[in-house]
Amino acid sequence: MSDHIDPEKLNRLAEVAVRTGVNLQPGQDLIITAPMAALPLVRLITEHAYKAGAGQVLPFFSDDAITLARFEYGADESFDKAPGWFFEGMGKAFKEGAARMAVSAEDPMLLADVDPAKVARVSKATSIARKPAMDPIVGFEVNWNIVAYPGEGWAAQVFPDLPVEEAQGKLMDAIYAASRLEGDDPVANWEAHTAELKKRVKWLNDHNFASLHYTGPGTDLMLGLAEGHIWKGGASPALNGVVCQPNIPTEEVFTCPHAYKVDGTVSATKPLAHQGTVIEDITVRFEAGKIVEATASKGQDVFRELLAVDDGASRIGEVALVPHSSPISQSGVLFFNTLFDENASCHIALGQCYADTIEGGSELSPEELKQKGGNQSLIHVDWMMGSDAVDIDGITRAGERVPVMRGGEWAS
Repeated sequence: MSDHIDPEKLNRLAEVAVRTGVNLQPGQDLIITAPMAALPLVRLITEHAYKAGAGQVLPFFSDDAITLARFEYGADESFDKAPGWFFEGMGKAFKEGAARMAVSAEDPMLLADVDPAKVARVSKATSIARKPAMDPIVGFEVNWNIVAYPGEGWAAQVFPDLPVEEAQGKLMDAIYAASRLEGDDPVANWEAHTAELKKRVKWLNDHNFASLHYTGPGTDLMLGLAEGHIWKGGASPALNGVVCQPNIPTEEVFTCPHAYKVDGTVSATKPLAHQGTVIEDITVRFEAGKIVEATASKGQDVFRELLAVDDGASRIGEVALVPHSSPISQSGVLFFNTLFDENASCHIALGQCYADTIEGGSELSPEELKQKGGNQSLIHVDWMMGSDAVDIDGITRAGERVPVMRGGEWAS
């Protein structure tokens, strides 16, 4: 671990991830996935998990060099395969009550020099195979959480002008601040923050808008909302009854758009780092919910390949509101990591919807979800389309306009 990473800050992050993030229950198993680069944080998470009464802590690691070796030396047919048996086992663990934690630390440009066609094949095969493990997460059946560790490659991308160890220390400081860990009681910080998010959630649910209208530079978008949509944000109870905070950090309130009622044009306000490519200046046009035109000044081919994964990949499954004044936005740091960048800006997600953002959605079949407007896809990729120049109106079912955001800030 870099000498520039403050061990006390790392320990506090681990403690909050266990206590507030996943909110691990006594006797509950915890499955962790992480890159080897994040081992120092995983060790601390494990300590705090056992202090919280964990049954077993079961970490599974990936490694950058091993990942690259596959693409360099693997047989061509191997890029269409994924270990379904592994994801089936993980899904079985969730069904039996295990909690889930993911640690993000990856170099966003790790696969920049790899054949993008191979990357796309592996991504598609993995998306299909991991469905048994992802369904309980998408359906919010178990308590889960994502946190981040400042890996070397990631830190070098965010702070390219610094020596790598200094960059890691600076990224750790940025993660710490964004994760609301400062002060005497970070758990209390999160309780207060969740209370503020819930106020926004209540206001939006009380209005029960039929659609949202976005206007701004390069954006004029009418976005319909799914039938029975529910706004969510902050800590929420999973179906197993455990209240958890899935993302640390989080600044968003979010819900389910109607996959077939989105029309107009929208332009991204931040780059999207996806599978080793930084995609810049995305602009798309929707007709009846589907993207029919898509351009980008950089990474356009990769973006279009993403949209072609399946029919649902060119529709959206999540819409989220984040004020421009969020701490992550005000930090001025571009993290090249969706966990952070999505919390600096209003955003939408291509692909799969979250069933729990539709009333009774976790009990609906895929066809029933579709009838209400919920999108189905192998992917779920967020990209940012909010700024201090974007206005949002809520359109009531009677056709009246209610200001939701002005200049990127809450209108009320």
